[in-house]
Amino acid sequence: MTDGKVLSVNVGVARPNPAKRFGGNTGIDKLPVEHAVDVRAPGPKTTGLHSGVVGDPIGDVKHHGGDDQAVYAYSREDYDWWEAVLGRPLANGWFGENLTTEGLDLNATRIGEIWRIGDTLELQPTFGRVPCMTFQAKMGEKKWLKRFAEAARTGAYLRVLTPGPLQVGDPIEVVHRPARSIGVSEAFDIYMHRSEDLARILEAEALPTGLREELEHRLSRR
Repeated sequence: MTDGKVLSVNVGVARPNPAKRFGGNTGIDKLPVEHAVDVRAPGPKTTGLHSGVVGDPIGDVKHHGGDDQAVYAYSREDYDWWEAVLGRPLANGWFGENLTTEGLDLNATRIGEIWRIGDTLELQPTFGRVPCMTFQAKMGEKKWLKRFAEAARTGAYLRVLTPGPLQVGDPIEVVHRPARSIGVSEAFDIYMHRSEDLARILEAEALPTGLREELEHRLSRR
């Protein structure tokens, strides 16, 4: 059964980062492409291939990319919500996502479930997107980081379980839902605003190791 589809595939163009005082590039500016792109696990965050999408640049390799943030997905439905709130059009790829979805509720997506896209590609949601100053600079909206975080319409970072091609129109099927998990939006909201509930996030069996260690450290200090 199809749960959604790939509405847009977006690949970045390296540009000077407007949020960096001392230079450096960013790959947040992503443009839709009509051809299939190859997706594979990029390896460790700082030393691997960085993005899971072949040809997609990442500027800040300390905080972005790597196996647990190999691909970023955002839904057209959440874009439509933001368009109504902001009173401006938002094109697919504007938030810097590689994959714009349609028909799939990313806010209810659970950490650790498995998506099959097309015939072979399998991706697994790991967490929501924590907004950064590069995102703020691109949007040009007052208090954008706070507004984005409060809405908790974060999209989903994904790890690559099975490599394969990604193309516009591919069906997205959720083929596995883990027994122990939490929704991406709920986990993000707890992480940002409800520290008393941090242990709830740790119930997700497929939580990234680094994030699990961070949460355990935060809990140990309480």
